[in-house]
Amino acid sequence: MNINDITIRLENKEDYAEVESLVREAFWNVYRPGCLEHYVIHVLRDDPAFIKELDFVMETGGKIIGQNMFMKTVIESEAGGIVPALTMGPICITPALKRRGFGKILLDYSLERAEELGFGAVLFEGNIAFYGKSGFDYARNFGIRYHDLPEGEDDSFFLCKELIPGYLDDVTGVYQTPQGYYVDDGEVEEFDRLFPPKEKLKLPGQIF
Repeated sequence: MNINDITIRLENKEDYAEVESLVREAFWNVYRPGCLEHYVIHVLRDDPAFIKELDFVMETGGKIIGQNMFMKTVIESEAGGIVPALTMGPICITPALKRRGFGKILLDYSLERAEELGFGAVLFEGNIAFYGKSGFDYARNFGIRYHDLPEGEDDSFFLCKELIPGYLDDVTGVYQTPQGYYVDDGEVEEFDRLFPPKEKLKLPGQIF
């Protein structure tokens, strides 16, 4: 796909180091002092739930400026059994180009590709103010709950988008985050030593 001088394509092995550096820059000190997302994407590529056909980079001028990826997950249905679904991320745009529309272009493109591959729904932790513009709604409105979240707790971070209309009709249940997203802090620190040093800061708005 080409939009003017922007290209969205599948990630390849030669991109890995550049993408991990991009993810590190995009998430550093955003949700916590430092970040772990660059290590998460590093390990998720080898996870059985990883979907290589939905692992995208956005580039311009030969430089990668954004990325998104998807993982298979499930909804544990209250009626019994499981309902296949997707989750997404990390997704990011290089900090210098944020809030210029590149993120929505990448997001919408990758969702369209997921739909073409026949996946029924995406569940994701994100900000409705941004992701709502691409058709996400609160997962509670689809009857889906976030695992381990106590009843009555704020679930406004937990979003859902049907890729197949009606896919979640008559489905109520609990979403399960793929285990690959849970990484060891010590392993994160060891991996981060492979990158140039950056200062970890405790900032307002961080959630961890």
